[in-house]
Amino acid sequence: MSSENVPDVDEGQRTTTKVVMISIVAAIGGFLFGFDTSVVNGAVDAVTDQFALSSGLSGFAVSCALLGAAVGAWFAGRIADRFGRKSVMVVGGILFAVGAVGSAFAFAVWDLILWRVVGGLGVGVASVIAPTYIAEVAPAHIRGRLASLQQLAITVGIFAALLSDAFIANTAGGAAESTWLGWEAWRWMFLVGVVPSVVWAFLALQVPESPRYLIAKGETQRAGEVLREVLGTRSLEAVQRKVNDIKNSMRREHDPSLRDLRGPRFGLLPIVWVGILLSVLQQGVGINVIFYYSTTLWQAVGFDESDALTTSVITSVTNVVVTFIAIATVDKIGRKPLLTIGSAGMFVSLTVMAIAFSQATGSAENPSLPDPWGPIGVVAANVYVISFGATWGPVVWVLLGEMFPGKIRAAGLAVAAAAQWLANFAISTTFPSLAELGLQFAYGLYAVIALLSFVFVRRAVQETKGRELEDMDSPASPA
Repeated sequence: MSSENVPDVDEGQRTTTKVVMISIVAAIGGFLFGFDTSVVNGAVDAVTDQFALSSGLSGFAVSCALLGAAVGAWFAGRIADRFGRKSVMVVGGILFAVGAVGSAFAFAVWDLILWRVVGGLGVGVASVIAPTYIAEVAPAHIRGRLASLQQLAITVGIFAALLSDAFIANTAGGAAESTWLGWEAWRWMFLVGVVPSVVWAFLALQVPESPRYLIAKGETQRAGEVLREVLGTRSLEAVQRKVNDIKNSMRREHDPSLRDLRGPRFGLLPIVWVGILLSVLQQGVGINVIFYYSTTLWQAVGFDESDALTTSVITSVTNVVVTFIAIATVDKIGRKPLLTIGSAGMFVSLTVMAIAFSQATGSAENPSLPDPWGPIGVVAANVYVISFGATWGPVVWVLLGEMFPGKIRAAGLAVAAAAQWLANFAISTTFPSLAELGLQFAYGLYAVIALLSFVFVRRAVQETKGRELEDMDSPASPA
């Protein structure tokens, strides 16, 4: 579909406070995603020193949660189809809380890795169920904006994690120093994660179940009541028409299975490969390196630990602010144009970062950027964050929640999300080793991937702006 198509808004539908509020609740799962993947930023150096970790093991301790997230994402869709979206959100919150407490009390690196993986399971569940739930309750004409709340919550979670890290580290005098109750500061950094996880689990109990899930379970009347609330219509005919559309769509479906994803292109359907590659490219451009290792990055530019943490917080604020650009434009400009703009911006800024770090002096472990390359590197890094945060960050999650036909939506989203977490794991784990060779190699690699993402979007991604979920193309259609 062309990006010029305009939404066909039912005259009985309007944007309601109800649908916005329940979408915000679901999106809090994204907050956990951002918080968990960035809270380790302020703790990584202290943990590395305390447990005497090699660079490889340090990278694994940072990124091991992503393996748990991949597993959680893989199974979340099928569990949600059986037990409901609300139940899975609650379980995700509990897993995250358990992981946060366990990480705070870790006594050895293997123990820390175990609890990071448990928390990752909750994050993986959240990464799938939040966009699924929002896509199923949101009217088509605002679905992109509401789905973008997931990425906004991720960016706010990143900001909250970095802010709490900076506050705790500055209070203690360093992440490795003792503070309240005699605990090291880095332990408190992990423990703070209990708060948002409990809040999400509680609020998830207050939202209505997805109408699509209710219809699947034969609870048509309850589904109609939910639809009437979220669509903001007084027309019983409009509600019944929507119920019938969902029923007709579901008659063509059966219990989701990975077998449904099989197709002619290397064993999978074209649309599945599009979802997988969107996920891999989103992580392949290296965005999480900025948030996992930004303290280390800013120290290379010349900041001390305290100033580096503060600069990381400022960068995360930038990420939050630019996400509003995507929320404002995704249903107007469309998904595909935003992705191509973002790819171009990331390619240019990453190339500049690679050139800047090619001028570094000192050792690979402690590089230093001479003037004027230090300020140039800082500006390029923030342009990179803006380019990602306004486009690829939110838009990929919007697409993954809506691009798959109903018959394979749960299975397709599970595979794509799992691929995203595995790509995130690969990028995060390999960064310390790449950094030892020189940061110019790392940022040069990410620049090449950004260029590939531009070509891929131009050739393979279809526009989904304004289309009802029930009207998506058949899974066999070309990508």
